[in-house]
Amino acid sequence: MKFIIQALSIFAVVQSASAFAGLNQPTKTSGDVSRRESFANVAAIVGGVAGIIASPSIASAYPSDETPRVTSRLGGLLERYGDTQRGLSLLVPSGWNKFEGEVGAYDIKWQDLVDQRENVKISSTPVKSTTTSINALGDNVQEIGEKLAVKRDAKLIKAEERLTDNILFYVFEFAINDGTHQLLSLSVAKGKIWSVDCNTLEKRWSKRSETYNNVIGSFLPNLSN
Repeated sequence: MKFIIQALSIFAVVQSASAFAGLNQPTKTSGDVSRRESFANVAAIVGGVAGIIASPSIASAYPSDETPRVTSRLGGLLERYGDTQRGLSLLVPSGWNKFEGEVGAYDIKWQDLVDQRENVKISSTPVKSTTTSINALGDNVQEIGEKLAVKRDAKLIKAEERLTDNILFYVFEFAINDGTHQLLSLSVAKGKIWSVDCNTLEKRWSKRSETYNNVIGSFLPNLSN
């Protein structure tokens, strides 16, 4: 898609992650260490985001048009899930096993009954209070996606942005060289960076594509209907 937000410079060093981790403080307080550790966790979750954080000194604009939230359950293939404790909602594959958090890996996971490589995961970690949008990563979504693809040993298939419910989402699709396929969404809301990733075997992507795109398009870090 055509990107309509201003270009920001991208630094391929972890130390430039001050937008998310507050690392440019003159002294290392316990709070700074905690923020650094938190960001390290989410970097592992999303596969290399820490290495592509942009300079936070320049403000970026949002896309001008809102994209409606996906609500189609595809004739029962998907069911709505709402989490009052975490304050999030999305559509998830009907009948899949649900697992609660694994530290450093995910907050919630849904997994196919037969093949555990087919799964949907939600992960989150706190960010600095001044970070209110995923555009702190930079606004060249294609370049961000290419860097994430390198971290995954993958081919970038798609990189796009959308604005839903006034929240900016970056969405990436990867064909990974281990024979799997992934759809990934990143956003910032309520003081956290949110990652939603949908995974399947490459040979089954054509069957999962519509389902997973609806999952990604339905996610909001709130309980809106």
